Amino acid sequence: DFIEMETPVFHTQAGGAEAKPFETYHNSLERDLILRIATELHLKRLIVGGFERIFEVGRVFRNEGISTRHNPEFTSLELYQAYADYNDMMNLTEDLICDAAEKVLGSTEVEYQDTSISLSKPWRRVSMHQLVEEKLGTSVSSFNSADDLRKAAIDAGVEGAIVEGVETTGELVAKIFEELCEAELVQPTFVTDYPKEVSPLAKPHRALDGLTERFELYIVGRETANAFSELTDPIDQRERFEAQARKKEAGDEEACGVDEDFLAALEQGMPPTGGLGIGIDRLVMLLTNSASIRDIIAFPALRN
Repeated sequence: DFIEMETPVFHTQAGGAEAKPFETYHNSLERDLILRIATELHLKRLIVGGFERIFEVGRVFRNEGISTRHNPEFTSLELYQAYADYNDMMNLTEDLICDAAEKVLGSTEVEYQDTSISLSKPWRRVSMHQLVEEKLGTSVSSFNSADDLRKAAIDAGVEGAIVEGVETTGELVAKIFEELCEAELVQPTFVTDYPKEVSPLAKPHRALDGLTERFELYIVGRETANAFSELTDPIDQRERFEAQARKKEAGDEEACGVDEDFLAALEQGMPPTGGLGIGIDRLVMLLTNSASIRDIIAFPALRN
């Protein structure tokens, strides 16, 4: 069984996602704080502390755009299981969402905005590289440089401004996927094996160099869940945090810094762990046939 936990809403360091945080100040402590953008790092510190199966249903806050699928504050389910990996998390995700659909709708067949969605298991599993290569018509490994891949992306239909300044092949692959592939993933699809450059908390893939054991679940063209085999190597984690910190210093407001408290926990030893995050609001949108996230939040953020 999983144990429900509660972790702090106020953090000293953003982490667990790439997002711009809300900033605040604690008068008594005379300390700058931020509202959490994810519950991840504190929950993984609990795994280090000996809790082997834990979860939190919590509110998280991201100082970013508002749209039919984005609200500045939203509810996430995050869970962590020791001695599991991203394959176990895929199976668990299928079970959780199918069970929710059965209990709410009495069926795993869902009608969403005039589209029939089948949640019947098993769901499609396909790598990000495979989807991107289908759009490019050739293997990603055939490109000699990021510049060559950037040109191919533009030729395939990606706007130049989106990939301009993107320096690494891994980041370009992710951009191409977002622009050309994401919207087409209508039926439940696990997109697997993300590039290391866009997955700073995921374990390196056991067989594929430069990739990680990470997946995101897409339904009706939008991300519904994100999970990975967790990175447990403190040296590798520090290097990735430092790479993120360099991006932050260069002006990337969504990049995180170096979380020394989390690194200190990892140095004590973290077991192999699978982690999963599900966006509750987007799942409720699917199960209630709601076109906008505003329709399922009692008091959504609205523009003036």
